[in-house]
Amino acid sequence: MNTIASLDIFIIVFYFVAIVVISYLATPRSRLRESTEYYFLAGRNLGWVAIGISLFATNISSEHFVGLAGYGATKGLAVGNIEWIAIFALILLGWCFAPLFLKADIYTMPEFFGKRFNTSTRLYLSGLTIIAYILTKISISLFAGGLLLKATLGWDMYTSAVIMMTITGIYTIVGGLNAVVFTSVFQAILLIVGASVVTICGLLEVGGFSGLYARLPADYFSIFKPLSDPDFPWLGVLLGAPILAIWYWCTDQYIVQRILSARNVIAARNGAILTAFLKLLPVFILVLPGLIAVALFPGIKGDEAFPILLNSSLLPAGLKGLAIVGVLSALMSSLAASFISTSTLFTMDFYRYFQPQASEKKFVLVGRLATTVMVIIGLLWIPLVKIFDNHMYVYLQSIQAYLSPPIAAVFLAGIFWKKLEGKGALVGLITGGLLGVLRMIQQWSGSQWFSDFPVLHFFFAINFLHFAIFLFTFTLSVMIVFELFRQSIPREKSSTLLIPETNLEPFFKIKAFLTHSSKTDRYAWFLSAALFIVLFSLWGVFF
Repeated sequence: MNTIASLDIFIIVFYFVAIVVISYLATPRSRLRESTEYYFLAGRNLGWVAIGISLFATNISSEHFVGLAGYGATKGLAVGNIEWIAIFALILLGWCFAPLFLKADIYTMPEFFGKRFNTSTRLYLSGLTIIAYILTKISISLFAGGLLLKATLGWDMYTSAVIMMTITGIYTIVGGLNAVVFTSVFQAILLIVGASVVTICGLLEVGGFSGLYARLPADYFSIFKPLSDPDFPWLGVLLGAPILAIWYWCTDQYIVQRILSARNVIAARNGAILTAFLKLLPVFILVLPGLIAVALFPGIKGDEAFPILLNSSLLPAGLKGLAIVGVLSALMSSLAASFISTSTLFTMDFYRYFQPQASEKKFVLVGRLATTVMVIIGLLWIPLVKIFDNHMYVYLQSIQAYLSPPIAAVFLAGIFWKKLEGKGALVGLITGGLLGVLRMIQQWSGSQWFSDFPVLHFFFAINFLHFAIFLFTFTLSVMIVFELFRQSIPREKSSTLLIPETNLEPFFKIKAFLTHSSKTDRYAWFLSAALFIVLFSLWGVFF
């Protein structure tokens, strides 16, 4: 390991002290600490700047530093498609869905599904989400963070996990969402600065963009890959990636909890658009370092890219400390988001359902206990995280393609198809979910027992983004067929959650949008949409 300077150590220590101070100042005082609205939703009083920056910090975790740079070192900039397509999903979140969520007066996204459909749908989604967070978000963050901290600080997997889980768990347990959001704002600034430092120093070392382009194959700079590409074929990017983006940005509690905490619709919308602008950055500060790493150190494996840059002599004293703090910020902000979202899901979807008469104080206590349990589970998970390898990490990145399309399909159908009811939604979720799990198990085991069956071979061998398209379409088809065939069965009472269809109009029609938004809002939304289109167009033309 390259020696770390005293200045770098000072910067790291200062970071931890600053986190403790910020979380203490952000923790609600007196009676507010015993309010479910303050503990889980920050009093529903977050402004757009806090929402936008916090959303970005929640999204960018240690696996982005490792994974995006790793894919960049192996395949080039094509992985950036996933980051830029988020702009499209954030436009939908702020413009179309945030008003519905706020009007619904909910704590969790499964609660939204429950009000639209039925309690079974709510409990199924909430339980599935909690399990998925434990198996993916926390484990991936610990694994990727452990790789980076071992390369820079020399900490083993156990040491890094215990320190990060303990500190993050304490301020999440005590301060709730308010502490999580305001520490994540500070952490977002640091992760942007830290990642930018690595990119700038790397570009200077390779001779700028022209030097980088001269050292690497031209294919590294193309964001559109042929249909046969095993990772990011153009059809999967254009049709499959948006499905995953809608699920992640518009239905996942991990993200949407910030929107539910907005003081009003304007704050929610502007927060989403701020995040959309920030999502322009990862391609340049997280993917590009992977290209720089393979240009400087030919022959490296993908996931080694960012750790090698941090551990090399590329960064002088002080700047290396900033880069390490950026990694710590990404890891801790995402862990805190996992803790508070899981705590909210368990308390408000399960405990409140079975104990509806419990006091506010009791709900908050259960929330703190749930967070504590999550920290303990995370610590117990460390031995399994330690055995993860690069193949496991790549596999975990595709899990969302196997689990999320049914949720996205039910969500969109529930909003746009008034006749879809609870039983049909649950059938779609379960059948689509089972199909996705089957594909996931096959990929996990590596079994080739299906090779003699052409149909099954196609099903299990297609690219994960193409599979997401298929699974989304399959789930929609199942729900439509189910609803059509149960016309003779007595209909259950229709949901009262979603605003009557006529009241949805202001959120979806351009003319109404122009009428019900300020000039600044319109400029911001149109600029983000234009950037989304221009980025894809120009990159496609020049590379």
